[in-house]
Amino acid sequence: MRGKFLTVEGIEGTGKSTNIDFLTDIIEARGHVVMRTREPGGTPMAEGIRQLLLGNDQEPVPDIAELLLFFASRSLHLQNAIIPALERGEWVVCDRFTDASRAYQGSGRGLDMDRIERLAEWVQDGVEPDLTVLLDAPAELGLQRAAARGNADRMDSQAISFYQRVRAGYLELAKQHPDRFVVIDASGTLAQVRASIETEMQSLFDDNSV
Repeated sequence: MRGKFLTVEGIEGTGKSTNIDFLTDIIEARGHVVMRTREPGGTPMAEGIRQLLLGNDQEPVPDIAELLLFFASRSLHLQNAIIPALERGEWVVCDRFTDASRAYQGSGRGLDMDRIERLAEWVQDGVEPDLTVLLDAPAELGLQRAAARGNADRMDSQAISFYQRVRAGYLELAKQHPDRFVVIDASGTLAQVRASIETEMQSLFDDNSV
């Protein structure tokens, strides 16, 4: 039986890494094997592309080059890690996926969404997440939290208006795909966020939606 593909999205500072740990624990408690992964990255070559995309000491990266690098990484990730895991019956929990390209390069950078969708269709070839958890918080709060972490990379170092556009793009995607998205208010405490995630996952398991 094919495994399930879950993605976790959100702007900087919404607690994706911490809450992915929690989400993974919930799924494993149900007896499923989970492969946790991330984008860009997930395979050795894709991790190399990640360094190009996030490094602060590289030459300027044009917006279209940024988009193409993300999709090159995604192609490697899908073919060499995600699809094989799903075919083994494992559940895959991925820190960002194509919705990030729609939100960051589409809504944030202003690149043509039709072009992004054509790339998505070509690269994914029908592979879509079964569930997307969107951790949502105001851009101001997210950036405050991200700054407290330190070690900002290139994608962490944009103007606040950029992240406001990205957040708006994510919320619009959630409206367009209510059957796939679950929106979690990530502005509260960690305990509150985890309680919301647990409630949503319990409902989804009970409904056999995933």
